[in-house]
Amino acid sequence: MSLPAYFLCDAHLGIDPPGCVPDREAKLVSLLESWKGAASHVVIVGDLFEFWYEYRYYVASAHMELFRVLAELVKSGVEVHLLQGNHDFAYGDFFPKNLGVQVHKELVLEIQGKRMYFRHGDGVAKSDRGYRFLRKILDFPLNRWLFRQIHPDTGMKIARFVGRNSRKYGENNIINIEEYLEWGNRILKKKDCDICVHGHHHIQGIWNVENGIVASPGECIKKPAFLRMENGGLKVESF
Repeated sequence: MSLPAYFLCDAHLGIDPPGCVPDREAKLVSLLESWKGAASHVVIVGDLFEFWYEYRYYVASAHMELFRVLAELVKSGVEVHLLQGNHDFAYGDFFPKNLGVQVHKELVLEIQGKRMYFRHGDGVAKSDRGYRFLRKILDFPLNRWLFRQIHPDTGMKIARFVGRNSRKYGENNIINIEEYLEWGNRILKKKDCDICVHGHHHIQGIWNVENGIVASPGECIKKPAFLRMENGGLKVESF
């Protein structure tokens, strides 16, 4: 019998918004520790951090325990993957080089006889049109170089300020889950996959669509949850 696989997303570590679970990063670290040597795959489907920008000689010291447990997961034989999200798309080589964690924009894996497609999910809904334009500006090479010239502490303050305001704006947005299901149905056919796992909208669920299954782990902020896959089936679990 194969080991279970686990998928989670949208932890947004680095902030503590109103209503969030106390000590949630420590709880997440404990959860990851429990999977050492006891899982085949762990896939973090984007927005692990509220903000991530990779400098050559600097990493966020607040997350050292998280870095440790990710490296130990890999050493225990677990295949660990990290997807870029809309809050943490600026990864460099720190995770693959120092922790053994593979970083992707999108990912296809064969797990328990199922062909699975993973992507964070930002920009796929038609209502995300404004975000897609903003992402091009933020990810433009010159703009990323200019941000690198700012001291990391100052850059983090700026990012948190922008994040707080964008979060307040986003709280009033209405999520049209059908847009995500329609996209997931199309991507299943395009990529010839059985299951599509994404995040971004923070809604947990497993939905049957024409071309397979679309699933979302939910979030790890107010109602921390993840997807467990065993014997080819998916289940949402809380922690």
